[in-house]
Amino acid sequence: MAALEDSGKVALITGGSRGIGFAIAEALVARGDRVCVTGRNEESLKAAVEQLSPERAMGVPGKAHDPEHQAHVVERVMEQYGRLDHLVNNAGTNPVFGALADLDIGAVRKTFEMNVLSALGFAQHAWAAWQRENGGSILNIASIAGVSASPFIGAYGMSKAAMVNLTLQLAHEFAPTARVNALAPALVKTRFAAALYEGREAEAAARYPMARLGAPEDVGGAAAFLTSEEAGWITGQTLVLDGGLFLNAGVD
Repeated sequence: MAALEDSGKVALITGGSRGIGFAIAEALVARGDRVCVTGRNEESLKAAVEQLSPERAMGVPGKAHDPEHQAHVVERVMEQYGRLDHLVNNAGTNPVFGALADLDIGAVRKTFEMNVLSALGFAQHAWAAWQRENGGSILNIASIAGVSASPFIGAYGMSKAAMVNLTLQLAHEFAPTARVNALAPALVKTRFAAALYEGREAEAAARYPMARLGAPEDVGGAAAFLTSEEAGWITGQTLVLDGGLFLNAGVD
């Protein structure tokens, strides 16, 4: 295996043990970053770190919406690597399916705590620990559900819309020191989204002009760009990754 380049930069990716988060971690390690990945399952994190490279990655288990965990993770990153250039808020949940009129408010609250408040908490800690004085970037993983109607996953869509607005607010507050952007993927083939395509993938993909569903690597590549120096004049933006799906809006 060829020696990895060293960018000198450090990234924290929440929900990074699998799926989109892991693909982002892979893309950043491949370009030379050191990364910290978080997740609930310690064994999954250990496996992810081994696959990424123990010399370039560390894992910290815990619940993303737990304020103590948020503070602990950032402290660990600073202790281990001495800096925190990029924060990727990927951890999320979608615990309920159904019409908003019938949803339990407690489940909606849980969705917002995980998808929105955890992102804000991590951003606050990253800003205080490193980015306020040294710069960097924050990338929020939203969803096309947050920029369009999302039948039967309305609570999730509402939370992702809040992430889009959180991106705007933080981009305004943190400029010019740090950049803040978001990605809004359509259906990506992950375990998290399996219920939306398993057993009917061809039917689901037929809606997309690119004739396929998204892959985690599609999001990883976009994340690598938005956290790179090449994106140095981009902030406050939400990049939609939809395989052309929105091109079909209004088409019978």
